[in-house]
Amino acid sequence: MRFTKMHGAGNDYVYVNCFDEQPPADITATAIAMSDRHKGIGADGLILICPSEQADARMRMFNADGSESEMCGNGIRCVAKYVYDHGICSQENLKIETGNGVLDLQLEVSGSIAHRVRVNMGRPILKSSDIPTSLAGDPPVNVPLHVAGRDLMVTCVSMGNPHCITFIDELSDEWVYGVGPEIENHPAFPNRVNAEFIQVVSPTEINMRVWERGSGETQACGTGACASLVAGVLAGLTERRVLCHLLGGDLELEWSETDEVFMTGEAVEVFHGKWPVG
Repeated sequence: MRFTKMHGAGNDYVYVNCFDEQPPADITATAIAMSDRHKGIGADGLILICPSEQADARMRMFNADGSESEMCGNGIRCVAKYVYDHGICSQENLKIETGNGVLDLQLEVSGSIAHRVRVNMGRPILKSSDIPTSLAGDPPVNVPLHVAGRDLMVTCVSMGNPHCITFIDELSDEWVYGVGPEIENHPAFPNRVNAEFIQVVSPTEINMRVWERGSGETQACGTGACASLVAGVLAGLTERRVLCHLLGGDLELEWSETDEVFMTGEAVEVFHGKWPVG
């Protein structure tokens, strides 16, 4: 099975072109094996680029533990790049189907290669039962959460997948590795949750680290960055346009007056290969 390794701001996935390749018979087991950084290719997960009846392509995203997620902001930028660069669709404005509906993407192209992609991530989901979380509020903003022996104040937002954002003074491994897994599996989140830790540099600039549901710490999380922007605005800490610094690179974020969240960032093709099947 042919594959392509790609990343957006260091958030790396293995991509399989299901226009040409048969999807793996056991997608969960394949995602786990391919994602293994010691015995496999090494990635935050597996993304299938599939035909769609309502868009230019469909994205299916599987975490490193084999679980399927609704959406991946960095992943969808790479899907758009692949679709354009490999001739599946020659338009610079694309529609990609996800578990969170069909999203619009604009490509920045140079020399017939897409380098950056702007994604309309849609409107944030703010109703607690739809995030979903049992924490109070629509959405929960600066609400208490007791976890890992700490009393935190958190804000919860969904961008098609659930996020729990904690604003802290200084980012550290203790927060990400000590608290992140406990937040992910806290009973307040019936579908588990992505945990973002945000340091506000200024009203227009933030630093972020993330513990992703099903993958652990990743270099970047596009939906998490968008959710953190929304959380920053709701908590009165940021403006509606923010530059987000992640371990793997920067994302430009905007929560427009029409309530849509836009994200712009790089999409990079790393290498190709073949994975044994059967």
